[in-house]
Amino acid sequence: MSGRLIAVLIAIVGLGYITIMALMNGGIAGIIVPHFQAWGAGQVFADLVISLLICLFFMSKDARSQGLPFWPFVALTLAIGSFGPLAYLVMRELRNPNA
Repeated sequence: MSGRLIAVLIAIVGLGYITIMALMNGGIAGIIVPHFQAWGAGQVFADLVISLLICLFFMSKDARSQGLPFWPFVALTLAIGSFGPLAYLVMRELRNPNA
């Protein structure tokens, strides 16, 4: 198992833990609503959206060059945020560990 794959898996576990704790504490509304209650939180939300759009752009180009499917990861990203690009990195590493 490569170091890159281990790092991505650690990121998934860490983000998963934080997500589960946030959902247990406030549900979906507890994750989304605060972003619309203050300018600072709104800025963080806008930054996340922009970052994920940039990830999708680069993932589309990379997926084409690697011969990997892209649209399932678009759906994952739109549904559950950063888990989409992280899942793409796992699949990319498993399919082509030397790239």
